[in-house]
Amino acid sequence: MSNVWLLISLAYLLYLHGACTVFVLSIASPYFLLVKIFAKTKYFSLMLWTFSVFFLICNRVYEGYSFSMFGQHWMFLDNFRGVFRWQICFNFVILRMVSFGYDYCWACQGSGFDQKRHAEYCRICKSGKTCYQTLQERSVPSNKYSFGIYLSYLIYAPLYISGPITSFNAFASQLETPQKNYVLKDVVLYGLRWIFSLLLMELMIHFFYYNAFANSGLWKQLSAMDVFIIGYGVLNFMWLKFFLIWRYFRLWSLICGVEAPENMPKCVNNCYNLESFWKSWHASFNKWLVRYMYIPLGGSQRKILNIWVVFTFVALWHDLEWKLLSWAWLTCLFYVPELVLKSVANAFQVENTLGELFFREVSATAGAVTITCLMVANLVGFVIGPSGINWLIARFLQKEGWPILVGMFLTFYVGTKLMFHIQDAKRKGR
Repeated sequence: MSNVWLLISLAYLLYLHGACTVFVLSIASPYFLLVKIFAKTKYFSLMLWTFSVFFLICNRVYEGYSFSMFGQHWMFLDNFRGVFRWQICFNFVILRMVSFGYDYCWACQGSGFDQKRHAEYCRICKSGKTCYQTLQERSVPSNKYSFGIYLSYLIYAPLYISGPITSFNAFASQLETPQKNYVLKDVVLYGLRWIFSLLLMELMIHFFYYNAFANSGLWKQLSAMDVFIIGYGVLNFMWLKFFLIWRYFRLWSLICGVEAPENMPKCVNNCYNLESFWKSWHASFNKWLVRYMYIPLGGSQRKILNIWVVFTFVALWHDLEWKLLSWAWLTCLFYVPELVLKSVANAFQVENTLGELFFREVSATAGAVTITCLMVANLVGFVIGPSGINWLIARFLQKEGWPILVGMFLTFYVGTKLMFHIQDAKRKGR
């Protein structure tokens, strides 16, 4: 099965990148040897991250390189670079390379995953199926860590361009035993939902001009109310755009028998804290970050320090731009108070109805503040850049902006309380 997918994926790779396929393979192949050599040594993590970050940065600095760099007689190959910039896709390949490296290293050390204990509380495993977490955490047999399967995993056609990101263990375990969690009916309904979402995107493009106002800069001439509506619309448009991209490729993967984690399991408008937002946005990337960065860095024992490292990597992984670093550091800046408040809340024991009511009101207020901060961080990171922060703040601190700011905050406050009620209803329905 892996050989079939390897041939299909190589053909797909040649179509996308043409002669630049050699760059993909020339970076990915030596990594396999280095993993095999260093996996059982104490220098493994240093080797893995040095190699990965070095090429992540070089690929961006040199814009995917050019054949003319290696001699004028190779220049003609620059005319056959394919239909898609290979260095953009290679950001995802880097994540898969890291996944293969750590999964092989941990398999050599012996997996500490307790499948029986996990099955006691996992609804999917209880039903006789195998959940994605089990596929990810359970090491595969040693013969699965071969070069052929490794290469198939890196360039697996359905998930190659944009993910979702699946771990090596999960991919390799489904090559011989295709996923059974989604039957034909489920896959068809999943596809139909994607088609309806595509129609919604078409309606937004034709009748709601959020992006046109933001990209042209015309919204800087509009009122505070218009700025709020356009900013909120741009973020919803971004959510739907990535929703369509990720679910299209996941649907393709499901049809081929490989289950990948679901990105965006919740709507962007159904998140009132940073932690739930990131778990529900690029959810597969979040799983990757937790497994391969956050936990090896020390997990919750160094949570406040770790988020700065993790989000800085996320910004660099996306691109080498100051506005993305600004987005990452703004997010961390907003994240720290939330973590502190959560620690205080966990230590605070509510003993009466009045205390519970007070705690709920404080949580709703904090939720409204977080939603506002999320909007600011994402608009800075993906729309206006760091230079636009002063303009955005000034727009709402003017005399005409104060009523809009208060109304926006009250709207988010009411929306957060509504999310609380929805969560309560779901808990009672279980």
